[in-house]
Amino acid sequence: MHVPDGFFNVATSVSAGAVAAAGVAVCLRGARRELDDRTAPMAGLVAAFIFAVQMLNFPVAAGTSGHLLGGALAAILVGPYTGVLCMAVVLLVQAVFFADGGLTALGVNVTIMGLVTVLAGWAVFRVVTGFARGKGGVTAAAFLAALVSVPASALVFTLLFWIGGTAPISVGAVAAAMGGVHLLIGIGEGVITAVTVGAVLAVRPDLVYGARNLARPLVLRGADGESTTVAVPQPVAAAPAGGRLKPFLLGGVGVTLVLAGLVSFFASPDPDGLEAVAENQGFGGQAGEHAFGGWALADYGEVGGIPVGIAGIIGVGLVLLIAGAVAFAARNRDAATKRDGVRA
Repeated sequence: MHVPDGFFNVATSVSAGAVAAAGVAVCLRGARRELDDRTAPMAGLVAAFIFAVQMLNFPVAAGTSGHLLGGALAAILVGPYTGVLCMAVVLLVQAVFFADGGLTALGVNVTIMGLVTVLAGWAVFRVVTGFARGKGGVTAAAFLAALVSVPASALVFTLLFWIGGTAPISVGAVAAAMGGVHLLIGIGEGVITAVTVGAVLAVRPDLVYGARNLARPLVLRGADGESTTVAVPQPVAAAPAGGRLKPFLLGGVGVTLVLAGLVSFFASPDPDGLEAVAENQGFGGQAGEHAFGGWALADYGEVGGIPVGIAGIIGVGLVLLIAGAVAFAARNRDAATKRDGVRA
Protein backbone atom coordinates (compact mmCIF):
# COMPACT_ATOMS: atom_id res chain seq x y z
CA MET A 1 0.00 0.00 0.00
CA HIS A 2 2.90 2.35 -0.62
CA VAL A 3 1.43 5.68 -1.71
CA PRO A 4 3.33 7.29 -4.62
CA ASP A 5 4.01 10.96 -5.20
CA GLY A 6 1.14 12.86 -6.80
CA PHE A 7 -1.82 11.27 -5.03
CA PHE A 8 -2.15 14.04 -2.42
CA ASN A 9 -2.07 17.82 -2.55
CA VAL A 10 0.62 19.82 -0.79
CA ALA A 11 -1.49 20.69 2.25
CA THR A 12 -2.40 17.08 2.95
CA SER A 13 1.14 15.83 2.36
CA VAL A 14 2.58 18.45 4.72
CA SER A 15 -0.09 17.78 7.35
CA ALA A 16 0.47 14.03 7.20
CA GLY A 17 4.21 14.66 7.41
CA ALA A 18 3.69 16.71 10.57
CA VAL A 19 1.55 13.97 12.10
CA ALA A 20 4.13 11.34 11.19
CA ALA A 21 7.01 13.42 12.57
CA ALA A 22 5.15 14.05 15.82
CA GLY A 23 4.28 10.37 16.12
CA VAL A 24 7.86 9.27 15.56
CA ALA A 25 9.09 11.86 18.09
CA VAL A 26 6.67 10.56 20.72
CA CYS A 27 7.72 6.99 19.96
CA LEU A 28 11.41 7.84 20.28
CA ARG A 29 10.71 8.84 23.88
CA GLY A 30 8.27 6.02 24.57
CA ALA A 31 10.66 3.39 23.21
CA ARG A 32 12.87 3.91 26.28
CA ARG A 33 10.28 1.90 28.20
CA GLU A 34 10.55 -0.97 25.74
CA LEU A 35 14.21 -1.07 24.76
CA ASP A 36 17.43 -1.88 26.54
CA ASP A 37 20.78 -3.35 25.51
CA ARG A 38 19.18 -6.79 25.24
CA THR A 39 16.06 -5.92 23.26
CA ALA A 40 17.44 -3.20 20.94
CA PRO A 41 18.98 -5.77 18.54
CA MET A 42 15.57 -7.44 18.31
CA ALA A 43 14.12 -4.20 16.96
CA GLY A 44 16.67 -4.15 14.15
CA LEU A 45 15.87 -7.76 13.28
CA VAL A 46 12.11 -7.14 13.31
CA ALA A 47 12.45 -4.14 10.97
CA ALA A 48 14.67 -6.12 8.58
CA PHE A 49 12.25 -9.06 8.64
CA ILE A 50 9.31 -6.79 7.81
CA PHE A 51 11.27 -5.29 4.91
CA ALA A 52 12.00 -8.76 3.55
CA VAL A 53 8.46 -10.07 3.90
CA GLN A 54 7.01 -6.94 2.30
CA MET A 55 8.84 -8.03 -0.87
CA LEU A 56 6.80 -11.24 -0.97
CA ASN A 57 3.59 -10.22 -2.68
CA PHE A 58 0.94 -12.96 -2.59
CA PRO A 59 -2.17 -13.22 -4.83
CA VAL A 60 -5.47 -12.22 -3.22
CA ALA A 61 -7.79 -11.83 -6.22
CA ALA A 62 -7.71 -12.00 -9.98
CA GLY A 63 -4.86 -9.73 -11.05
CA THR A 64 -4.32 -8.31 -7.57
CA SER A 65 -1.70 -9.09 -4.94
CA GLY A 66 -0.99 -8.08 -1.39
CA HIS A 67 1.95 -7.98 0.97
CA LEU A 68 2.59 -7.72 4.67
CA LEU A 69 2.29 -4.25 6.18
CA GLY A 70 3.82 -5.37 9.47
CA GLY A 71 2.67 -2.78 11.98
CA ALA A 72 0.79 -5.24 14.18
CA LEU A 73 3.67 -7.75 14.00
CA ALA A 74 6.19 -5.11 15.04
CA ALA A 75 4.04 -3.90 17.94
CA ILE A 76 3.54 -7.42 19.29
CA LEU A 77 7.19 -8.42 19.03
CA VAL A 78 8.96 -5.25 20.22
CA GLY A 79 6.22 -2.96 21.59
CA PRO A 80 4.03 -0.27 20.01
CA TYR A 81 6.47 2.62 20.38
CA THR A 82 9.37 0.64 18.98
CA GLY A 83 7.05 -0.84 16.36
CA VAL A 84 6.38 2.61 14.92
CA LEU A 85 10.11 3.30 14.76
CA CYS A 86 10.68 0.01 12.92
CA MET A 87 7.97 0.84 10.38
CA ALA A 88 9.32 4.36 9.86
CA VAL A 89 12.80 3.02 9.09
CA VAL A 90 11.44 0.42 6.66
CA LEU A 91 9.36 3.01 4.80
CA LEU A 92 12.25 5.50 4.71
CA VAL A 93 14.65 2.95 3.22
CA GLN A 94 12.05 1.81 0.69
CA ALA A 95 11.29 5.36 -0.44
CA VAL A 96 14.90 6.59 -0.66
CA PHE A 97 16.75 3.56 -1.99
CA PHE A 98 14.07 1.55 -3.81
CA ALA A 99 11.66 4.25 -5.06
CA ASP A 100 8.87 2.33 -3.32
CA GLY A 101 6.53 4.99 -1.96
CA GLY A 102 6.84 8.65 -2.85
CA LEU A 103 9.17 11.07 -1.08
CA THR A 104 6.45 13.72 -0.74
CA ALA A 105 4.10 10.95 0.38
CA LEU A 106 6.48 9.62 3.04
CA GLY A 107 4.47 11.29 5.78
CA VAL A 108 1.28 9.73 4.45
CA ASN A 109 2.90 6.30 4.30
CA VAL A 110 4.33 6.53 7.82
CA THR A 111 0.91 7.63 9.06
CA ILE A 112 -1.22 4.96 7.40
CA MET A 113 1.27 2.08 7.30
CA GLY A 114 3.08 2.87 10.53
CA LEU A 115 0.96 4.75 13.04
CA VAL A 116 -2.45 3.39 12.02
CA THR A 117 -1.43 -0.26 11.71
CA VAL A 118 0.49 -0.21 14.98
CA LEU A 119 -2.24 1.57 16.95
CA ALA A 120 -5.10 -0.48 15.51
CA GLY A 121 -3.20 -3.75 15.78
CA TRP A 122 -1.98 -3.12 19.32
CA ALA A 123 -5.44 -2.07 20.50
CA VAL A 124 -7.03 -5.25 19.15
CA PHE A 125 -4.20 -7.37 20.54
CA ARG A 126 -4.61 -5.93 24.04
CA VAL A 127 -8.37 -6.46 24.00
CA VAL A 128 -8.12 -10.08 22.83
CA THR A 129 -5.31 -11.01 25.25
CA GLY A 130 -7.47 -9.62 28.05
CA PHE A 131 -9.69 -12.66 27.50
CA ALA A 132 -7.46 -15.27 25.87
CA ARG A 133 -4.20 -16.05 27.65
CA GLY A 134 -1.30 -18.40 27.17
CA LYS A 135 0.59 -19.04 23.95
CA GLY A 136 -2.56 -19.96 22.05
CA GLY A 137 -4.26 -16.75 23.14
CA VAL A 138 -1.29 -14.62 22.10
CA THR A 139 -1.14 -16.27 18.69
CA ALA A 140 -4.89 -15.87 18.12
CA ALA A 141 -4.71 -12.25 19.22
CA ALA A 142 -1.83 -11.67 16.81
CA PHE A 143 -3.92 -13.00 13.92
CA LEU A 144 -6.91 -10.79 14.72
CA ALA A 145 -4.75 -7.73 15.37
CA ALA A 146 -3.03 -8.03 12.02
CA LEU A 147 -6.28 -8.80 10.22
CA VAL A 148 -7.94 -5.62 11.51
CA SER A 149 -4.90 -3.37 11.02
CA VAL A 150 -4.83 -3.70 7.22
CA PRO A 151 -8.39 -2.58 6.32
CA ALA A 152 -8.08 0.10 9.02
CA SER A 153 -5.06 1.47 7.19
CA ALA A 154 -6.89 1.26 3.85
CA LEU A 155 -9.89 3.17 5.15
CA VAL A 156 -7.70 5.92 6.62
CA PHE A 157 -6.05 6.25 3.21
CA THR A 158 -9.51 6.65 1.66
CA LEU A 159 -10.41 9.35 4.19
CA LEU A 160 -7.20 11.26 3.51
CA PHE A 161 -7.68 10.97 -0.25
CA TRP A 162 -11.22 12.28 0.08
CA ILE A 163 -9.86 15.25 2.04
CA GLY A 164 -6.79 16.06 -0.04
CA GLY A 165 -6.52 13.75 -3.01
CA THR A 166 -5.56 15.19 -6.38
CA ALA A 167 -8.43 13.52 -8.25
CA PRO A 168 -12.19 13.54 -7.66
CA ILE A 169 -13.40 10.17 -6.42
CA SER A 170 -16.54 8.52 -5.17
CA VAL A 171 -15.66 8.03 -1.53
CA GLY A 172 -18.14 5.22 -1.09
CA ALA A 173 -16.87 3.31 -4.10
CA VAL A 174 -13.22 3.72 -3.17
CA ALA A 175 -13.87 2.84 0.48
CA ALA A 176 -15.69 -0.33 -0.57
CA ALA A 177 -12.95 -1.28 -3.04
CA MET A 178 -10.09 -0.50 -0.65
CA GLY A 179 -11.80 -2.13 2.31
CA GLY A 180 -12.75 -5.24 0.36
CA VAL A 181 -9.37 -6.01 -1.18
CA HIS A 182 -7.47 -5.08 1.96
CA LEU A 183 -9.69 -7.32 4.05
CA LEU A 184 -8.44 -10.17 1.89
CA ILE A 185 -4.87 -8.92 2.27
CA GLY A 186 -5.52 -8.69 6.01
CA ILE A 187 -6.23 -12.41 6.15
CA GLY A 188 -2.80 -13.08 4.66
CA GLU A 189 -1.30 -10.54 7.04
CA GLY A 190 -2.97 -12.29 9.95
CA VAL A 191 -1.61 -15.70 8.93
CA ILE A 192 1.94 -14.37 8.48
CA THR A 193 1.80 -12.50 11.78
CA ALA A 194 0.37 -15.43 13.73
CA VAL A 195 2.92 -17.88 12.28
CA THR A 196 5.81 -15.52 13.03
CA VAL A 197 4.68 -14.72 16.57
CA GLY A 198 3.97 -18.40 17.22
CA ALA A 199 7.44 -19.35 16.00
CA VAL A 200 9.15 -16.82 18.26
CA LEU A 201 6.97 -17.92 21.18
CA ALA A 202 8.10 -21.50 20.62
CA VAL A 203 11.80 -20.61 20.56
CA ARG A 204 12.25 -17.44 22.64
CA PRO A 205 8.95 -16.44 24.28
CA ASP A 206 10.78 -13.92 26.46
CA LEU A 207 11.43 -11.83 23.34
CA VAL A 208 7.74 -11.35 22.50
CA TYR A 209 6.84 -7.98 24.03
CA GLY A 210 3.12 -8.67 23.84
CA ALA A 211 3.48 -11.88 25.85
CA ARG A 212 4.80 -10.13 28.94
CA ASN A 213 2.77 -9.75 32.13
CA LEU A 214 -0.13 -11.90 30.97
CA ALA A 215 -0.22 -14.31 33.90
CA ARG A 216 -3.19 -14.17 36.26
CA PRO A 217 -2.31 -13.81 39.97
CA LEU A 218 -2.53 -16.96 42.07
CA VAL A 219 -5.12 -16.63 44.85
CA LEU A 220 -4.51 -18.81 47.91
CA ARG A 221 -7.28 -19.35 50.43
CA GLY A 222 -6.41 -20.36 53.95
CA ALA A 223 -8.40 -22.50 56.37
CA ASP A 224 -9.70 -19.33 58.01
CA GLY A 225 -11.18 -18.17 54.70
CA GLU A 226 -8.69 -15.38 54.13
CA SER A 227 -7.33 -14.93 50.61
CA THR A 228 -3.75 -14.16 49.68
CA THR A 229 -2.74 -13.04 46.20
CA VAL A 230 0.62 -14.31 45.04
CA ALA A 231 2.43 -13.16 41.90
CA VAL A 232 3.46 -16.08 39.74
CA PRO A 233 6.07 -16.17 36.98
CA GLN A 234 4.72 -15.62 33.50
CA PRO A 235 4.71 -19.02 31.76
CA VAL A 236 4.50 -17.48 28.30
CA ALA A 237 7.45 -15.14 28.73
CA ALA A 238 9.92 -17.41 30.44
CA ALA A 239 13.21 -17.76 28.58
CA PRO A 240 14.70 -21.17 27.93
CA ALA A 241 17.25 -22.14 30.50
CA GLY A 242 20.61 -20.80 29.47
CA GLY A 243 19.10 -19.27 26.34
CA ARG A 244 21.25 -16.57 24.78
CA LEU A 245 20.23 -13.85 22.38
CA LYS A 246 23.01 -14.11 19.81
CA PRO A 247 22.05 -17.52 18.33
CA PHE A 248 18.44 -16.39 17.98
CA LEU A 249 19.45 -13.16 16.25
CA LEU A 250 21.80 -14.95 13.87
CA GLY A 251 19.10 -17.46 13.02
CA GLY A 252 16.59 -14.66 12.48
CA VAL A 253 18.96 -12.79 10.20
CA GLY A 254 19.56 -15.99 8.25
CA VAL A 255 15.82 -16.55 7.73
CA THR A 256 15.38 -12.91 6.71
CA LEU A 257 18.17 -13.12 4.14
CA VAL A 258 16.68 -16.28 2.65
CA LEU A 259 13.29 -14.59 2.30
CA ALA A 260 14.74 -11.47 0.69
CA GLY A 261 17.45 -13.20 -1.32
CA LEU A 262 15.66 -16.32 -2.58
CA VAL A 263 11.93 -16.39 -1.90
CA SER A 264 11.51 -12.88 -3.33
CA PHE A 265 12.06 -14.33 -6.82
CA PHE A 266 8.70 -16.10 -6.48
CA ALA A 267 6.65 -13.06 -5.38
CA SER A 268 3.48 -12.31 -7.32
CA PRO A 269 4.06 -9.76 -10.11
CA ASP A 270 0.46 -8.50 -9.96
CA PRO A 271 -0.19 -4.94 -8.70
CA ASP A 272 -0.93 -4.64 -5.01
CA GLY A 273 -4.26 -3.61 -3.55
CA LEU A 274 -3.76 0.16 -3.75
CA GLU A 275 -2.39 0.03 -7.28
CA ALA A 276 -5.28 -2.13 -8.47
CA VAL A 277 -7.92 0.07 -6.83
CA ALA A 278 -6.29 3.24 -8.18
CA GLU A 279 -6.40 1.90 -11.72
CA ASN A 280 -9.95 0.60 -11.40
CA GLN A 281 -11.24 3.82 -9.84
CA GLY A 282 -9.48 6.08 -12.30
CA PHE A 283 -6.91 7.88 -10.16
CA GLY A 284 -3.87 5.74 -10.88
CA GLY A 285 -2.70 8.27 -13.46
CA GLN A 286 -2.16 10.84 -10.70
CA ALA A 287 1.02 9.04 -9.60
CA GLY A 288 4.07 11.16 -10.33
CA GLU A 289 7.62 10.25 -11.23
CA HIS A 290 9.79 9.32 -8.27
CA ALA A 291 12.76 11.63 -7.73
CA PHE A 292 15.02 8.60 -7.26
CA GLY A 293 13.29 6.43 -9.85
CA GLY A 294 16.48 6.20 -11.91
CA TRP A 295 18.61 4.75 -9.13
CA ALA A 296 20.01 1.28 -9.71
CA LEU A 297 18.03 -0.19 -6.79
CA ALA A 298 14.72 1.40 -7.87
CA ASP A 299 11.89 -1.11 -8.19
CA TYR A 300 14.06 -3.51 -6.20
CA GLY A 301 16.82 -3.67 -8.77
CA GLU A 302 14.72 -3.76 -11.92
CA VAL A 303 15.88 -0.30 -13.06
CA GLY A 304 19.56 -1.15 -12.70
CA GLY A 305 19.31 -4.75 -13.82
CA ILE A 306 20.15 -6.00 -10.33
CA PRO A 307 18.55 -9.35 -9.41
CA VAL A 308 15.70 -8.82 -6.98
CA GLY A 309 17.37 -11.14 -4.48
CA ILE A 310 20.55 -9.07 -4.42
CA ALA A 311 18.52 -5.88 -4.04
CA GLY A 312 16.61 -7.52 -1.22
CA ILE A 313 19.78 -8.51 0.62
CA ILE A 314 21.10 -4.96 0.30
CA GLY A 315 17.83 -3.63 1.66
CA VAL A 316 17.87 -6.03 4.59
CA GLY A 317 21.37 -4.86 5.47
CA LEU A 318 20.40 -1.19 5.28
CA VAL A 319 17.28 -1.63 7.40
CA LEU A 320 19.09 -3.80 9.94
CA LEU A 321 21.82 -1.21 10.42
CA ILE A 322 19.57 1.86 10.52
CA ALA A 323 16.83 0.35 12.69
CA GLY A 324 19.41 -1.16 15.02
CA ALA A 325 21.16 2.21 15.37
CA VAL A 326 17.87 3.98 16.07
CA ALA A 327 16.90 1.36 18.66
CA PHE A 328 20.25 1.58 20.43
CA ALA A 329 20.04 5.39 20.45
CA ALA A 330 16.50 5.26 21.88
CA ARG A 331 17.13 2.50 24.43
CA ASN A 332 17.14 2.93 28.18
CA ARG A 333 20.87 2.80 28.95
CA ASP A 334 20.20 2.34 32.64
CA ALA A 335 18.02 -0.75 32.16
CA ALA A 336 19.43 -3.99 33.50
CA THR A 337 20.56 -6.55 30.98
CA LYS A 338 18.89 -9.24 33.01
CA ARG A 339 15.12 -9.79 33.08
CA ASP A 340 13.26 -12.36 35.14
CA GLY A 341 16.60 -13.52 36.51
CA VAL A 342 17.77 -14.92 33.16
CA ARG A 343 20.76 -13.55 31.28
CA ALA A 344 19.97 -12.98 27.59
